[in-house]
Amino acid sequence: MKKIWSIIGVVITLTLVSSVSYGQCRSFARNECRPDLEPFVHDGIFNATELSEGESAELYKTFYSNQEYRIAICGAATLPTIKFQIMDADRNVLFTNQDKNFARIWDFKLEASQQLIISIEVQTDDERLSDTFARGCIAVLIGFNAD
Repeated sequence: MKKIWSIIGVVITLTLVSSVSYGQCRSFARNECRPDLEPFVHDGIFNATELSEGESAELYKTFYSNQEYRIAICGAATLPTIKFQIMDADRNVLFTNQDKNFARIWDFKLEASQQLIISIEVQTDDERLSDTFARGCIAVLIGFNAD
């Protein structure tokens, strides 16, 4: 019986730690990244997670025709460069910030409504002096032009 309570305690602890971490990233997205969307209107969704060097994540989002959008990507100051790509459903690259000096934002307008893939990757710092990898919050925010 003690073992069951011990396992339940571990699960509750992990859940609480995960919730706190998500809350911190959401707060980071709101306070640090949202200003990058101006003058675009934020869609109200805070897409944020913690990543380490060398890790990547993808976000699938539907965008509508004849609407101007801004995608803003930002990460904690402790992280090295963040690469992001926007791909169509067939994984054809429509934009990569690697070609734009790792810009944090991209403004665009589509001719047809479609689902796009936003792929983010934390680059590895080759000049790292220790064996530990940086870890921190990354946010992907999307805004639209309300005019």
